[in-house]
Amino acid sequence: MSDASMVASAQRVLDIESAAIRDLVPRLGDAFVSACRLCLACQGRIVVTGMGKSGHIAGKLAATLASTGTPAFFVHPGEASHGDLGMITRHDVVLALSNSGETAELSVLLPTIRRLDVPLIAMTGSAASTLARAATVHLDVAVPEEACPMNLAPTASTTATLALGDALAVVLLEQRGFTEEDFARSHPGGRLGRRLTLRVSDIMRRDADVPSVPLGTTLAVALVEMSEKGMGFTAVVNDQHQLEGVFTDGDLRRSLDRRLDVHDTTVDQLMVRGCRTISEERLATQAVDVIEAHKITSLPVVDEERLLVGALNVHDLLRAGVM
Repeated sequence: MSDASMVASAQRVLDIESAAIRDLVPRLGDAFVSACRLCLACQGRIVVTGMGKSGHIAGKLAATLASTGTPAFFVHPGEASHGDLGMITRHDVVLALSNSGETAELSVLLPTIRRLDVPLIAMTGSAASTLARAATVHLDVAVPEEACPMNLAPTASTTATLALGDALAVVLLEQRGFTEEDFARSHPGGRLGRRLTLRVSDIMRRDADVPSVPLGTTLAVALVEMSEKGMGFTAVVNDQHQLEGVFTDGDLRRSLDRRLDVHDTTVDQLMVRGCRTISEERLATQAVDVIEAHKITSLPVVDEERLLVGALNVHDLLRAGVM
């Protein structure tokens, strides 16, 4: 194939699959609303199932529902008749995916679903199919053709099913008032989750790892403290361990330019008073905001009485994945 023919083939696939999604729009009506209401009224979980390619889509939809405020899990229909049906309770709703609506492994489950009196939402490409006729609600995902040139491999049909499933998940998300904070709680390992949940107390350095020297300390001693802790600054505290100021690498360079004696000069004379600080209850992203706004690299962490309780710098924030 020439380069142009490969691009043309890909364009044809995208055109067919885009059309399959667009064709779903006029079908959104009473059946879709009923499916949404069944899910919203569900006191248990949405049990999503499907075989083959539909099974892969079902797994993805279960994950999407679960991560957006609708408890859900995937059950493999082949395993369901060998014990996994025990995972379905009377409080659940079953969402079954099958383009033909005649998948044998799903048909075997129908008597049990009826016996449990569990609502069944079916997504199929045939309203006359066994699965569609058995369903409480049928969602039509029929496509005029697959993107496969032989019209065999599930392509446009799986895309349409995925899109309609996403539409269902997003409507449920909106109806439940699901927020960014809710999303973060179910995605603690993701970047957004970290940005919305991680606090200064979770990443700050504590105790002996915090660079600090008392008032009256010479520059020589302060330099040793800064070198050992490797944060580019040292906090300067009074007898009550309250923060009085900070002495930074920049302050050190300026003192050397002035040819000050590091053994006679104290940090009191050169430290920055009224320096920027943050409390440990604040979000780590707020520490990023302070650092970026004031073009600094480190922050002392203090409590409401300005007692020094920790410290963090840009490297800590980078490691935490919030910067």
